[in-house]
Amino acid sequence: MGFQRPTAFGGCGRSPHCPKAIARHFAAVASESDLWHKKACVRYNRVGKRMIVVTGGAGFIGSNIVAALEARGCSDIVVCDRLRCGDKWRNLAKRELGDIIHPDRLLPWLDSHAGAVEAIFHMGAISATTERDADLILENNFHLSMDLWDWCARNRVRFIYASSAATYGDGAQGFTDDAAIEALAQLRPLNAYGWSKLLFDRRIMRLLSQGGAAPPQWAGLKFFNVYGPNEGHKGSMKSVVAQIHPRIRAGEPARLFRSHRPDYTDGGQLRDFVSVWDCLDVMLWLYDHPDVSGLFNCGTGQSRSFRDLAVAVFHALDMEPVIEFIDTPIEIRDKYQYFTQADMSKLRQAGYDKPFLALEEGVARYVRNYLGAADSYL
Repeated sequence: MGFQRPTAFGGCGRSPHCPKAIARHFAAVASESDLWHKKACVRYNRVGKRMIVVTGGAGFIGSNIVAALEARGCSDIVVCDRLRCGDKWRNLAKRELGDIIHPDRLLPWLDSHAGAVEAIFHMGAISATTERDADLILENNFHLSMDLWDWCARNRVRFIYASSAATYGDGAQGFTDDAAIEALAQLRPLNAYGWSKLLFDRRIMRLLSQGGAAPPQWAGLKFFNVYGPNEGHKGSMKSVVAQIHPRIRAGEPARLFRSHRPDYTDGGQLRDFVSVWDCLDVMLWLYDHPDVSGLFNCGTGQSRSFRDLAVAVFHALDMEPVIEFIDTPIEIRDKYQYFTQADMSKLRQAGYDKPFLALEEGVARYVRNYLGAADSYL
C-alpha cells in the first residue's frame, strides 16, 4: 500500500503533545542506535537550509519529482518511503540520494535535521481508491499530513503536498479548486481515499481561517488522472495507458470499461488525463515561487475519452485501434466517475503560464520512450 504513517504517534490523534504520543515518540527514538544519529548528524550538518525531503519518494509522482530535483542540481534529496519486497526500489535506482528514511523514523529524523530542511514534497499516501480499511487510510493520509503540516509550521519549512481530484466525487459540484470552507464542505468524495484527502484540505483551511500557524509556503495539488513512467509498482492502480499497453503490443484488443449510463457511449467516459511531466512542471514552478500558496487543481483543463486514450496508445505503436469493452466491476460501479475536467484558471491567475501536453503527445512520449524501452524506468 506504499507509504504509511509513522507509528511513533499512532493511536493518539495528531497532537504530538499528548502523554501517549510523547511516550511513543521517545520509545521510537530510543530504539534507534546512538551511532545512527551521530552518523546522520555528520551527513547533514550543512550551513543553511538546502535539504529537500520527498515523502512517498519511491512511488510514482514522488520518484519523478526526485528525478526532476536531481536534474536541477539538488544534491541533498532525502526520500521517505517503504520499499518492501517488490521492484519499487527501481524507481530510485538511478538517483543520487542523501538518504532513504523509513516512515517509522520520519518525525524524529526531521527533528534531528530541522535546521537543514528547506522544503517537504509530501507525496506519500495510501492512494488506492479501492482500499477498504478507512482507519489505515485515515492514519496515513490525514494524521501524518497534519503532523507534517505542524512540523513545517513550527520549523518554517515549505510544504507542497498531494491532494486529489478524488475529492470532487462525481463532479456534481463542479471541478473548481475553490478553497473556501463553505465550498469544500459541499464536496462528496466517492471513496475513503478521496474523503481522507478532502478531510486534510478542509482542516488546514479551517486552521488558516482561525489564524493558525502555517508553513511559510504551502500548496496542495489536486492531481487528476496522471500517467507516466515509474508507475509499474501500482498494479491495478496504474494508469490505463500502462494497463492496456502490454495487450496492444501483444496484438490483442485494448480492453476498456463499458458504460453503464445511457448518456455515455462505451469508452466515452471522460477524464482529464495529465502527464506526470506537466505535474512536475507545476510543482517545480511552485518551488520556484515561494510567495505562492494555495489549493490548486493539477490537470490540463481538457477532458478526453478513454477511447481517445486507447487510440493514442495504438497510434504511438503505429497500430490500428482494436477495442473491446468489459463490464465495470460491481464493487466500483456506483463509485465510478464518468466525467472529470480541471478548472485551471486559479493556477493560471497565480502566474503559471506553461502549456500542457496534448493527450496524443504525452501518450506517445510515455509509450515510445518508456513502456516500449528495454529500461522503462526514469
